[in-house]
This record gives sequence, C-alpha cells and structure tokens, in this order.
Amino acid sequence: MTKFKAEIDVMPLDALLDPQGKAVTSGLHNIGLNDLQNVRIGKHITIEVSASSESEAQKVVDEACKKLLANPVMEYYTFKLYQQN
Repeated sequence: MTKFKAEIDVMPLDALLDPQGKAVTSGLHNIGLNDLQNVRIGKHITIEVSASSESEAQKVVDEACKKLLANPVMEYYTFKLYQQN
C-alpha cells in the first residue's frame, strides 16, 4: 500500500449566493481595499489515504467528497493527490 495525501477544495457553486463571501468583501471595502471583489469562501480539507495505486486513491477521495465532504446541490470540489514518502 502506498500513502497519498489529498488536498480538497470545496467551494459554493458560482450560481449561488455566498453570504460569507459578501460579508468579507464588504469588510475589505470598509478597510479601504476597494479593488478586491467577488470573494468566495469555501473549505480546504486534507486527508491521508492508503491505496494500492493513485487511481484507487482518486476513487476513494472522490467517493468521500461525493458522499460526505461536499453537498453537490450547493458546492463543487476539486482535489489533488500527492504521494507520501
């Protein structure tokens, strides 16, 4: 078995409002950072996975994202895998 580290980003769908992002955008403008726009707030998750191959690790991480880590009705996700030594 090989160990992999997955770094997962879960973000709200572009078509949906992001109240946290709007609040942060407003806060940035309040402190004079008016050139910053359209802030979107999401989650960054790291997971270690043991698998016999990179493709197996990808399948396991994808399943975790679909079943628990992201809500596909409101969010999308991307991830990268890194082989651990």
